[in-house]
Amino acid sequence: MTDVTHSQEAGEPEAEHAGGHDDHDGEQHHLSDWQYIKIALFLAVVTLIEVVIYYFEDLGDLLTVMLIVLSAIKFGVVVLWFMHLKQDSRLFRRLFVTGLILAFAIYAIVLTVSGVWSR
Repeated sequence: MTDVTHSQEAGEPEAEHAGGHDDHDGEQHHLSDWQYIKIALFLAVVTLIEVVIYYFEDLGDLLTVMLIVLSAIKFGVVVLWFMHLKQDSRLFRRLFVTGLILAFAIYAIVLTVSGVWSR
């Protein structure tokens, strides 16, 4: 009994047909180690910027906005690259972005209602 025969008997699809496509059709995009390092460095730099601007006392209300924007950038990078949303279908990306915009709007409303902007 061969491995293919064994996997078919076990009810498993053949490796080349699993998931509806094989690895040679160009749909599977795996990042190289260097790309992961570049992304990690980018995230570290954005985090460093967040830490540095926190200590500027003259920014006032702009500090909150800047930190939210930088956090959203980091969140987007993590979701796109490490959670592989960049390689997913457009529908999933649109649903995710729609939810993100809705969450950001609600967060801004809560900050406004709680008086964060008027301090």
